[in-house]
Amino acid sequence: MYAGQPPGPGIPAVYGTGPGPDTDRMTAAPTEISAYGDHVVAVEPTGAEPVPEQARHGRPIGLLWTWTSPNMEFATVFVGVLAVGVFGLGFWPAVLAILLGTGLGALAHAFLGLSGPRFGVPQMAAGRSAFGYLGNALPAGLNALTAGIGWFAVNSVSATYALSTLLGWHPLPCLFIVVVLQCVLAYFGHNFIHAAEKYAFPVLTVIFLVTAVVLLGKAHLGAADGSAAAPGAFLLTVGASFGYAAGWTPYGSDYTRYLPKATPKWAVALWPALGVFLSCVALETVGAASVTAISPKLFTSLSANPTAAFTYALPGWLSKLTLLAITIGGIAANALNIYSGSLSFLATGIKLPRLLRRAGVSVVFGVAGTLLAWSGLSDSGTKYENFLLVITYWIGPWLAITFIDRYLRRDEPDSAIAALLEDTTHRNWAAPIAMALGTALGVWLFSNQTEYVGLVARHLPAIGDSAFEAGFLITAVLYLTLRQIPALSSAKVAPEPATT
Repeated sequence: MYAGQPPGPGIPAVYGTGPGPDTDRMTAAPTEISAYGDHVVAVEPTGAEPVPEQARHGRPIGLLWTWTSPNMEFATVFVGVLAVGVFGLGFWPAVLAILLGTGLGALAHAFLGLSGPRFGVPQMAAGRSAFGYLGNALPAGLNALTAGIGWFAVNSVSATYALSTLLGWHPLPCLFIVVVLQCVLAYFGHNFIHAAEKYAFPVLTVIFLVTAVVLLGKAHLGAADGSAAAPGAFLLTVGASFGYAAGWTPYGSDYTRYLPKATPKWAVALWPALGVFLSCVALETVGAASVTAISPKLFTSLSANPTAAFTYALPGWLSKLTLLAITIGGIAANALNIYSGSLSFLATGIKLPRLLRRAGVSVVFGVAGTLLAWSGLSDSGTKYENFLLVITYWIGPWLAITFIDRYLRRDEPDSAIAALLEDTTHRNWAAPIAMALGTALGVWLFSNQTEYVGLVARHLPAIGDSAFEAGFLITAVLYLTLRQIPALSSAKVAPEPATT
């Protein structure tokens, strides 16, 4: 039930049950969404459908902690650990690479969130203007897998290791505790997640600031001179840090779509970008420094449990607080991952009964992500490195098409584009074809990771893993070319809404 509000006429006491004209609909009725309002202890009724203006609420400053808290966890720290401890970079080159990669990802994230107040739809539903209603299933489906299952597994593993080290328990029961908590957050939805991130924000920030001061005081920054750097280590770090920050971009408008349409654009862009940039740079820098706080031999012996390696140099009381913060941060991150993964799944256009809408899909994703996380409890470092690079392989081409579409539609009225997003007959096959080809060519030629080395990267290892950059450029060229073919490119102009 809605907290503090009795059911009114035509509004069911529990979503999906009771009398009312919209009981048999596949999507939530506007009356349901409006009644949801800003209630926190209520299950969100929406899926991928637009949020009506009368249901909009919130302030953009809330996006600061919504996008800071999820990064205050060990998966963020481990990007810096990879840069120095695995890729072999010196500390200061690692910081420069982190700044560059994270900055690019934060800028993309700032831009994409703007479609939330404009159209009131999740990020992947907003992509229908570029990809068409059916073609949009490609990026939406990939994000459903990446967010709802892939990132879920990554963050579940880091939170599990932290809780296991803190309690001295076997990792498996800790995994199930973590999974249950983060699935509960995702099940309740938008308002509950925003509230949870808000209250986690000061706790996580204080603990990690203290941890950062202690670790930087014990670090031997000159010990990491980069003399043992792997070929292309700098670009690998740029790619990994960009992959972490840009991994949030397909979620951008998922958390801005309830904001009023009149919300200033600068605020909608600024606060999410700052949240991602500051938290990622801070924790990844601390991760890079933590490698120099212990001997290389000891770091290698502790690498089976990465969180133990990170907290080894901390005093006992701070080590326990940091492990607790890592656990909370992992749960905070995965609440977003499951929630956005379920929204992306619904944005593919698959119709589900009301009882299996967003809340139900989030539970299914939680189960699938748990199984993957279970398998990732061994050799987690290598698997995480590969995952950070792999997600950029498709996000790069997707960003290229999304940016081009926004530019080409810059003069179209919002009302016309909003109508196009809901038009099931809209087609633009040039976009999914260009994205698929651009992704495949980028990986085939420029991928450089433990599972596969591309044709160009094999002969020029100093370029690192450049599949993202190559995929972005190749896809942009392909899309601009293919959209000129009438049989592929939708010639339809976004229709003006009918007037009365």
